[in-house]
Amino acid sequence: MAMFQGARQVLPPLMACALLSNLGASITEVAKDALVAEYGLRYRINGLQSYALMASAAGGILGNLLGGFLLLRTPPRISFLVFTAVLSLQLVVSLSSKEESFGLPRITETSSVLRSVKKQLSNLMEAIQADGISQPLIWAVASISMVPLLSGSVFCYQTQVLNLDPSIIGMSKVIGQLMLLCLTVVYDRYLKTLPMRPLIHVVQLLYAVSILLDYILVKQINLGAGISNEVFVLCFSSLAEILAQFKILPFAVRLANMCPRGCEGSVTSFLASALCLSQIVSAFLGVGLANLIGVTSSNYSNLPSGLLIQSLAALVPLCFMHFVPMSEPAIGEEVTRATSKRSRRNRRVGTVVRQENIAYRRGRESEEAQR
Repeated sequence: MAMFQGARQVLPPLMACALLSNLGASITEVAKDALVAEYGLRYRINGLQSYALMASAAGGILGNLLGGFLLLRTPPRISFLVFTAVLSLQLVVSLSSKEESFGLPRITETSSVLRSVKKQLSNLMEAIQADGISQPLIWAVASISMVPLLSGSVFCYQTQVLNLDPSIIGMSKVIGQLMLLCLTVVYDRYLKTLPMRPLIHVVQLLYAVSILLDYILVKQINLGAGISNEVFVLCFSSLAEILAQFKILPFAVRLANMCPRGCEGSVTSFLASALCLSQIVSAFLGVGLANLIGVTSSNYSNLPSGLLIQSLAALVPLCFMHFVPMSEPAIGEEVTRATSKRSRRNRRVGTVVRQENIAYRRGRESEEAQR
């Protein structure tokens, strides 16, 4: 896209480049979550996902600032070249990193790789069948996939109807990432010891309410309150998106702590993949809802109704909050519980066997005494 102008002006090549870019970003996201989970379990660091989200938010702030600066001061070709340079640096770092540096065994033979894949799949299926893992996983995925995403329609409304400068929308993303960073710090310091179900209940409720902020913008209620469109978009445009990202953090911490030893990365990768799939489903539902209510590039009159439907859909997951556990388990709690059950079962078997041996010896001794 940087070297060939036609690639960013003709729709099919543009869509192909965007598809490949999103595919690479998804793979990176899944691999990152897996490495964070395995490192945290290996060194007994509880809540390492919080620090990973902090780093991601800080990177989002710097990336959006850099992108906004490039869009204002340089042509698109330079922006694409800088983006390519950053990705190339990430590729070089990834290729130069060895498995041993992450504490992972190096597998070279094809047969060993196949055995390892089969073992990981078996462990993954066994792990996600546990209620403590499957139920919160189902809730997290369903709470995203059942909400139609209308952010694309809202973005078009902001640029085509309100004629907002792209720098305003870019700065709103920066402020949103800053809010996410602050929320993650607060969670790590004060909220991670709270019961999980009330916390998620409040966050989901705030997410449903924050969608109505776009409704206020589309209906221009903010102008009646003396708040300009630019200020309103800067302060509130990214709030719903940030709450949706923050909501996943407690689930990532819990699932990483509960999964059995040896499949931490598999369970966390499965969570990341399921969340990516749920976001795709949510986006498709948003496109379908926009077409159903007649939202087009020249007609946004029914967009407020779509936002109300989106907000109501975000309240539906509150009806099955019993899938979300109350407490936050300690690291290895599930493994310890399983081990203790096996130990108690072995002790009971051993006790029965010893009692039978003692009874048998006493019976033989009494027979000999009688003879």
